[in-house]
Amino acid sequence: MVPTFNEAGNVEELVRRLDAALTGRHWEAVFVDDASPDGTADRLRAIARIDPRIRVIERIGRRGLSSACIEGMLATAAPLIAVMDADLQHDPRVLATLSDRLAADPELDLVIASRFVAGGGTGDWDRDRIQKSATATRIARLVLKADLADPMSGFFTIRAARFRALAPRLSGIGFKLLLDLLTTARRPLRFAEVPLVFHRRETGESKLDHVVALEFLLLLYDRLFGRVIPTRFAMFAAIGALGIAVHMAVFWAAYGLPGTSFLAAQITATLSAMTFNFFLNNALTYRERRLHGARRLLLGWLGFCAVCSVGAFANVGVAAFLFSGRYARETLSALAGIVIGAVWNYALSRRFVWGRY
Repeated sequence: MVPTFNEAGNVEELVRRLDAALTGRHWEAVFVDDASPDGTADRLRAIARIDPRIRVIERIGRRGLSSACIEGMLATAAPLIAVMDADLQHDPRVLATLSDRLAADPELDLVIASRFVAGGGTGDWDRDRIQKSATATRIARLVLKADLADPMSGFFTIRAARFRALAPRLSGIGFKLLLDLLTTARRPLRFAEVPLVFHRRETGESKLDHVVALEFLLLLYDRLFGRVIPTRFAMFAAIGALGIAVHMAVFWAAYGLPGTSFLAAQITATLSAMTFNFFLNNALTYRERRLHGARRLLLGWLGFCAVCSVGAFANVGVAAFLFSGRYARETLSALAGIVIGAVWNYALSRRFVWGRY
């Protein structure tokens, strides 16, 4: 199972290396591409017309490495499923070691290619990337119930039956499916690690960015608190809190201008906060459903403003009802209104803004 995004320059070489590394074995490679603009899916379909072992799933309107892996893994009938990257940093020759180790020990659920066991390594990584990886590994171990050297590995083999049993409960958030699997299993997964030396990316650009780092933290949140407050709602609410700060900053800046009335300043601040919230939610909360293009962004912004306008009325109405009826004091009434408004905005924007395409 190989997730791809903008890997057109690597897939032909990866297939060649898979063919060489798995000679004499029965295998297939399922590539799941998130509509790469560089034509990765078309390149893969051209290969698949010649090599029937290559399968292509192209997703439209969805993005995310873990969710792509889950879809691809559910699309195969193979008894053992390996997950690896398409950027040529994972050595396909390790696949034989992973599968042989899993086949030889029926007690194991999965075998992981690890950079941090004897014989493994990070290749030519610079100090900054090594430090970031070490920090992420330490954080990941806080939520794990296993002594795993490389919980951030993206290269492993798992028994298909075990994966399918876990799949309905996986979050699909972020880019570390292994961590999702390990923290989802009610019965701890039995695993082994084999050494992996990371190779250098030969073409294309790294997908690691600040948003990917945020998705890693969201996955950890989901595993720890997601059952209490859903992760996406928590993200939406956090951005809403930032929107309040934006609202107040714009309000005081506008109200301080000569000739600006309170109402004009309030309207300007409200539209600014809604716009801020819309674009940040589009970039982060709904990253995998992100709206693109001027027309979709405009329609999405208008829909978001409409939803939030009704949410504001719900906020004020609930707060006023509770306070006037003496069901709650001022602070509690105001907080209840905020919660109702936030839930309203989240539910409707999820359905009518980011759910319509």
